[in-house]
Amino acid sequence: MLAFLGAVICIIASVPLAASRARALPGGADNASAASGAAAASPGPQRSLSALHGAGSSAGPPALPGAPAASAHPLPPLPLFSRFLCTPLAAACPSGGEQGDAALGEREELLLLQSTADQLRQTALQQEARIRADQDTIRELTGKLGRCESGLPRGLQDAGPRRDTMADGPWDSPALILELEDAVRALRDRIDRIEQQELPAHVNFSAAPAPASAPAVPTALHSKMDELEGQLLAKVLALEKERVALGHSSHRQRQEVEKELDSLHDRIAELEHGSSIYSPPDAFKISIPIRNNYMYARVRKALPELYAFTVCMWLRSRSGGTGQGTPFSYSVPGQANEIVLLESGHDPMELLINDKVAQLPLSLRDNGWHHICIAWTTRDGLWSAYQDGELRGSGENLAAWHPIKPHGILILGQEQDTLGGRFDATQAFVGDIAQFNLWDHALTPAQVLGIANCTAPLLGNVLPWGDKLVEAFGGATKAAFDVCKGRAKA
Repeated sequence: MLAFLGAVICIIASVPLAASRARALPGGADNASAASGAAAASPGPQRSLSALHGAGSSAGPPALPGAPAASAHPLPPLPLFSRFLCTPLAAACPSGGEQGDAALGEREELLLLQSTADQLRQTALQQEARIRADQDTIRELTGKLGRCESGLPRGLQDAGPRRDTMADGPWDSPALILELEDAVRALRDRIDRIEQQELPAHVNFSAAPAPASAPAVPTALHSKMDELEGQLLAKVLALEKERVALGHSSHRQRQEVEKELDSLHDRIAELEHGSSIYSPPDAFKISIPIRNNYMYARVRKALPELYAFTVCMWLRSRSGGTGQGTPFSYSVPGQANEIVLLESGHDPMELLINDKVAQLPLSLRDNGWHHICIAWTTRDGLWSAYQDGELRGSGENLAAWHPIKPHGILILGQEQDTLGGRFDATQAFVGDIAQFNLWDHALTPAQVLGIANCTAPLLGNVLPWGDKLVEAFGGATKAAFDVCKGRAKA
């Protein structure tokens, strides 16, 4: 910066000097007067210059030949001014070109040094990365060698100690790099030799190149397995069909056997009691001799929707005082206990309507014939219970305003847990059932008494007791019986 300012000062100083010379050469009075005025206007510098160059230097140069006399119009000491301004500054202020070349050279040298430092830094980073990669490779090969040697005999494992080459010298020495490369090659050769000599051939079966016919073998095997699976599935389906067919066949055979047994019982009863056994057609009874879950009778006629009913029957229990079981149950889709008459264990007899319960003051524990009647109406859920023509109890709010649903199944002697099935032997009825009748209204006490005394027999308008409407199953028998005559004899 100082060199640049010195060069500028020299340039500015040289311009007035040239102009003064140009005006002095023509030598007019105007130039002389201007020069003398300029000299008179600046006495200070002249004194300073005289002091610097000495006393003799102020006289000026000798006069040129032919020049005007100095006394008329003296000129300023131009050579002294030029020598004072430019000659001393030329040594202290180098030219601008030399300064620019020096600065450019220094800049280029600095850039060269920076690029060299960057290259050295990149080289160091590359060497460090390569050394780390070599370390990872050596660790991987060492681990693989250790895994391979773990399966070898002890003699091969103890073949010789492995030399630790990691601490022999600095990492950047060429000798160490060569030694590491030799160690890696030795490890690779040893691993390949161990894999080729010691491992069984069948271990590398999947890695070995398969022959041209190898893909066909699994394909044929898979196709054969698929064929065998298809045959096995077809056989299983055929066996399942045969089992289902056998089940249906056994069920039909069982029904046929039961029908044959029923016909034999009827024939025996006819031979014992004469030809008047089914006169009238309601003179029969259903007998269930033992407690089980397969003897029962089913009413073939479907019931309509009922808003009131009266059900009457003759019952003789043979349970021995341990609970009368279920004389009848009526089940509909979605409700297994639509109507149930049940006595379980030592509990009193119960009437269930739509799973609502009312206890009835009835008793059948004397093993004799008893006439039972139960009346119910949906209005306020009123109910009445009769035994042998006498009113034994009544109540209300038993499934009030609930209509009896139609299209159900009526079973005599068993309690239904599902529609028409899932009987429980502990709830089965043991004894005789006769004259089971159902009306769609509540009978009067007089009507109930007339039926119980056999003075005014009455068949149900919804379900009358008849031989063709009742079917016995599972060993339950249907025999001729006139309840009024039989009760009198009993």
